[in-house]
Parts: sequence; C-alpha cells; structure tokens
Amino acid sequence: MDELMMNTRPVPLSNATLAELPEYVVGPGYDRATLTPGIVHIGLGNFHRAHQAWYTHRLMQMGLAKDWAIVGAGVRPGDSAMRARLLAQDCLSTLIELDPTGKSAEVSGAMVDFVAVTPENGPLIARMSDPAIRIVSLTVTEGGYYTDPATGALDTRHPDIQHDAANPSTPRTAFGAIVAALRVRRAQGLGPFTGLSCDNLQGNGTILRQAIVGLALLSDPDLARWIDSECSFPNSMVDCIVPATGPAEIALARQMGVDDQAPVTHENFRQWVIEDDFCAGRPDWDRAGAVFSSDVHAYEIMKIRILNGGHQVICAAGELLGLGTIAATMAHPGIRAMFRHIAAHEIAPHVAPVPGMTPQDYITLIETRFSNPEIADTTRRVAFDGSSRHAGFILPSVRDGLARGVSVEGLAFVSALWARYCTGQTEAGEAVAPNDPNWPALHKAALAARTRPMAWLEQESLYGKLHQDARFADSFCRWLTALNDHGVAATIDRFCAERVA
Repeated sequence: MDELMMNTRPVPLSNATLAELPEYVVGPGYDRATLTPGIVHIGLGNFHRAHQAWYTHRLMQMGLAKDWAIVGAGVRPGDSAMRARLLAQDCLSTLIELDPTGKSAEVSGAMVDFVAVTPENGPLIARMSDPAIRIVSLTVTEGGYYTDPATGALDTRHPDIQHDAANPSTPRTAFGAIVAALRVRRAQGLGPFTGLSCDNLQGNGTILRQAIVGLALLSDPDLARWIDSECSFPNSMVDCIVPATGPAEIALARQMGVDDQAPVTHENFRQWVIEDDFCAGRPDWDRAGAVFSSDVHAYEIMKIRILNGGHQVICAAGELLGLGTIAATMAHPGIRAMFRHIAAHEIAPHVAPVPGMTPQDYITLIETRFSNPEIADTTRRVAFDGSSRHAGFILPSVRDGLARGVSVEGLAFVSALWARYCTGQTEAGEAVAPNDPNWPALHKAALAARTRPMAWLEQESLYGKLHQDARFADSFCRWLTALNDHGVAATIDRFCAERVA
C-alpha cells in the first residue's frame, strides 16, 4: 500500500468525491442521503469522531442505525472553526489507524450536520428540542462539569452556572442548553432524551445527571423533578488514544490519498462499555463491538486508574525531560520502570478484575499501547488540566492506599513531579507554557513549594485534607526536595534504584 500511496493524488473530501477515494481507503457503503439525525453530540472533536461516531458508522455499514445520524455541536467560540472545517467536507472524517505493523484509513459518514455556535446557544437548543433527537452525548473534558472539588456537588457559585440559572433561555453552558431544550420538550409533550457522557469521569452519567438536574433546580424545581424522573443518564467507559490533529496529520491524510482538513489519527484499540439505560431508544452499538453492562463501574475503575492515571504518572516527567510524546516518554528506561512499579504496586491493588482482564494484564496492555511509536500523542496534551486529571485519576488511588495501608510513595512522587512541572521550567531551563485552566494558582503554589513543599499540598481545592496525613505529605515533601536539589533525571533514577528490582 505504501507504494500506491506515494503515487496517489489526494482527493478533496466531500460527498461528491467519495467514489474517487483510493481503493485502500474504505468509504461509507451506505447512502448518506438516507440518514436522519437521532443524536446531538456536544464537544465534537477528535475523540468523538474516532470513537462514538465510529461505532455508529460501523452500524451504518451493516445497514443499521440510519435514523441515528449525528449532529455536531459546541458551546465555545473555538468550536466554530471545527464546524467550518467539517461542513466544508460534508461532515465526513478520515480516520487513520496507527498500527505499528501498518497504517490504514477509512472515511466515516455518521455525522451529517453541525449546529451553528452562538453565545446564547439558540440553534443548539432548537436542535435538541427536535423530537427526532433521542440522545444528547457529550465530550466536554473531565473538568467541564462544574463540580466543586471539595464537595463533589455542582458548583452553584460558578459564574457560568449562576448566569444560566438567572437566564435559563439564553444559557452559556452545554448544561444550560440541555435544560432549556428539555423545558421546551416537556412543555410541548415531546418527551425526554438520554444524556450520555463520554468523558473520562468515574460515574460520568451520575455526574451529568447532577449537573443537569442541579442546574434546573436553581430556576425551575418542577422541571428538575421531571428531568430526574423521565430522562436517563447511563454511565459509560470510553477508551481510545486519539492524538490532536496538526499539519503532520493533515499531511499524512494527503499521503494516503485524502485531502481532509480535519483528519483523525488513532491507535488500533477501542473500548466502550455502557449501562443499558436509554429512555428514548438507542443504536445497537454492541453489534459494532461496544459492551452493554450493568457493572460499568469496574471497567471505569480499571481504565481511569491505570490508563488515565498512568498518563499522569509519566507525562510531567516526560515534559520536564523534553520528551515530546508519550511513546518517547515510555522509551525512557527510568520513566518506564517508574510507571510499571507505581501501576503494579500502588494502583492495581485498588482495581478489581473485569471479564477477561486482570489488573496486571491491563497494565501490560497499557504499557504496549503507550509505547506505540506511531502515536504522536504529546506529553503536553496529556499533561493539560492536571488540576482535574490528578484529582480524578491519581488522588483516588492515594486515598485508597492510605485507607488500606498500601504504599503511596510513588503516587507522592507523581504529585511532586506535577508540582515541579507547574513551576513552568523544564530540566533544561526552557519555559513551560501555561497548561491548565488554573495555571496562575498552580504556578504560584509551585514556586512557593520550592522553599516550603507543603505550600503545594495546602491547595485544599485539589488535595482536600491530604496535607494532614503524614504518610503522604512526608513522602511528597521528600521527593519534591529531591527534585529541586538533584534534578528530575537523577531523582527518577533514585526512585527506581530504591524500588524497582
């Protein structure tokens, strides 16, 4: 195929040119003109197109789910750029699988429209009010659910939530738009829809319910009760490593014969486990490989603790040592050994097996996936929003370890590496650009922690009362002092020498 690719002139991607795709690029085998929307997806980016939309596309390739086409949506000004790129190519997406044994490509056609992005979300509310829409799904990042980190409840003090409560017809947030659409549907007798979170949150459906019902309660208690009783919010676990798209990915798509301005690269692995709780019907995603399970929680714990937590174990170290990708980070012997030790001894003890997979087997799988040299998944992308990701992916294992008397020495080291990262300077003295919504506060605390390490742990919005537990706090302070005194590389070597056989 490589020789064919070299001699292929790129085909501009559109409905009109699907028949011109190279023979090795699999296009939709269904008539897209016959598709009708059934899903609105908010936060439409690379992950959704490589994951949930792919499962729907695969059903359509089987002649199924033609009334479940996807309409993209967003609530941020930046979503307009994605909308423009996708509408220009009829909402088609080239998905390039980066298997170490060889690349392959297919064009997904499950998405048929993208709602106009406006400050008051009127077009989005109108589309979700359409009775044909039976599922509203979301990928709005782990930190996008307005959860108070101290209590776990909806942060009703947040300015966006207060705005939407006071202005329910002109909301700023995705959740306010969902509440507004459900208000219309209830008033017109159109029935509820399912809210499906596809973000990396433990109990993501429960958290989505909390956000929607809690926001509705602030302006319309009767509507809140109706939503709580009539809508469904299934929990789900999603998994596929999907790098960001840049010039290299666009060039790769062209090399493979497709002129796509928004291609998606992804690894050769997907998993989707979902509670079968859909109040208005659903596609048969299980026929495309998804798993419907009454025990999503066990799959969530394994994936969030080991894969997402594992990303946080290694990404700050990689960034600090100038290693640009996760694969390059895993090629560093010290970081790889650190990952293996922490995952096996400080995370896996708190993870139960799932059908067909033990925690130790999953660690081996993740190690292989992280090491895929074809995946240019940047350490900077993985390190983004550490204030949400450490809270969701690392600290639960810390708390479990403390409760059960299991070592948290390595997890304390991970927190120390993150604190060192937030000083804004790599091991080589290069600047680390702000990489977190809370960067100013994190940077200030990290600088203070250079001379008083406890200043980092005293960020109670992140760590709660963990600074009061000497088992964690003493280890953290010792490792941060070592990082400051001896450097990142030497301290990783010391950690491995002391703990890794």
